[in-house]
Amino acid sequence: MKRVFLVVLDSFGIGEMKDASLFHDEGSNTLKSVSESKFFNVPTLKKLGLFNIDSVNYLEKENHPIGKFCRISESSMGKDTTTGHWEMAGIVLNKPFPTYPNGFPQDIVNKLEKAFNSEILCNKPYSGTQVILDYGKEHIETKKPIVYTSADSVLQIACHEEIYSVNELYEMCEKAREIMKNEHAVGRIIARPFIGEYPNFVRTTNRHDYSLVPPKDNLLTTLQNNNLKTIGVGKIGDIFANEGISSLYKTKNNEDGLKTLLKLQQEDFNGLCFVNLCDFDMVYGHRNDVDGYANALTEFDKYLTEFIKNMKDEDCLIVTADHGCDPKTPSTDHSREYVPCLIYNKNIKSENLGTKQGFNKIGATVLKLLNVKNITNNNLTENNSL
Repeated sequence: MKRVFLVVLDSFGIGEMKDASLFHDEGSNTLKSVSESKFFNVPTLKKLGLFNIDSVNYLEKENHPIGKFCRISESSMGKDTTTGHWEMAGIVLNKPFPTYPNGFPQDIVNKLEKAFNSEILCNKPYSGTQVILDYGKEHIETKKPIVYTSADSVLQIACHEEIYSVNELYEMCEKAREIMKNEHAVGRIIARPFIGEYPNFVRTTNRHDYSLVPPKDNLLTTLQNNNLKTIGVGKIGDIFANEGISSLYKTKNNEDGLKTLLKLQQEDFNGLCFVNLCDFDMVYGHRNDVDGYANALTEFDKYLTEFIKNMKDEDCLIVTADHGCDPKTPSTDHSREYVPCLIYNKNIKSENLGTKQGFNKIGATVLKLLNVKNITNNNLTENNSL
C-alpha cells in the first residue's frame, strides 16, 4: 500500500468489555443506543461489515460485506482519548493515568492558584456544559478560572473569552501542564473557552488539548524514520503533543474534518493520514444526545461513500474508535467498550477477524500495509497485525 487513511470515530464503542464492571460501565453499548434512533442510517458502514462484527446481533447483517472487520478490546487500563490513541500507536499503558473523583488535592490547588495568581472555582468532576452554567456567572464576577475534571484523566480550565483571552487561557493550561507531573501526570490539560451571557453560555471551537509527550518509539515516529509522511487531522496533534507528525490540519468539527479528509485524498503522498472526528464524543456522547449522535453517524456515512468511491488501488481505509460514550446511560462520561475495526481496500478479501485484544494491532497493521518493519517496539511487530 502507498497510503493508509486511519479514521477514528471518537467514542464509537460497540458494547461493554469483559472488565466493564471495574469502570462501572456495565450495559454500555454506544452503537446499540444510537442505532435505535430514527436518524440512524449507515448503509456504507453496513456494507463494510459493521453489523457483522461479533456481538452486533441486534442489527441486520450484510449478506456480502466488502471489508475485513472485527471488534477490539483495549489492553491499557483506561477509557480515554489519549490512552486509546496511544495504544493504537503501540504505547500500551500498564499503569493508568491518574483520575480525581474527589477533585484535585489541596497541594495541587495551591500550586495552580499561585501560577494563575487567582483562586479557582469548582474543583470537582463535572459535565463541561453544566459547569459553565453553574459557575460561569461567578467566574465573570470574580475572574476566577473554573477548574474541573471528569471520570477521565483530565484537568480542564473553562474561562469566558471576554474575561480571559484565548491566549491567556492557553498560558494557564501550559502552566497547569508543568504542575501536573509525576504522580499527577494527567493525560490531558484542556482549555475550554466559552462565550455568551448567563444562562446562555456556549463553548467555542477554541478548545485546545495539552497532552503528555508520548514515548518516542511509536507508530508515528517509526513512519517518519522510514521517510513516510504522517498527516494528523483534528485532535491528533493535541493527542500526540505534535510529536511525530509531518503535517497537521486542525478542524472545527466533524464536517470540517471530513472535508479535509476528502481534500487530502486528492493529494499525492506516501504514508499515513490519521483522522480524529471528535464531535461524536464531545458534542453528542457527553451530552447524552442520542439523535444527534445518530445523525452525525449518518452524515459520516455519506462522506464515507464518497471517500470509498474515490479510493485508489494502493489506498487502504481503516475505520475504528478509541473508547465508548453511550449516550443512553445516565453517565455523561466515557464507557469501557469494544471498538469496531473496519478495513477496506479495493482488492481486499472480506473476512470476519473475530475479537482481538489490543488497539496496538491497528498500528501494527498500518506498518504492515506500508511495508515497514518494526524491530524496536514489540507492540507493533507484524505478528501483532490484523
